Amino acid sequence: MNELWKLLVVGGVVLIVAGLFIKFFGKLPGDIIVKRENMTVYFPIVTCIVLSIILSVIFSIIGKFKG
Repeated sequence: MNELWKLLVVGGVVLIVAGLFIKFFGKLPGDIIVKRENMTVYFPIVTCIVLSIILSVIFSIIGKFKG
């Protein structure tokens, strides 16, 4: 049970950092924005790919140190 709260805290921090990343870098070339008369749909495809690569590298580095 002691490990569960640590996992939740780390997961929350990761989500906050990801949200800040998307807020500041969310308009990269390749992201799709569809604007209609009464709605706007935003698909941050390139932003998600870049974020995935960065998180993969970070978790890979952490994994090498843990074990």
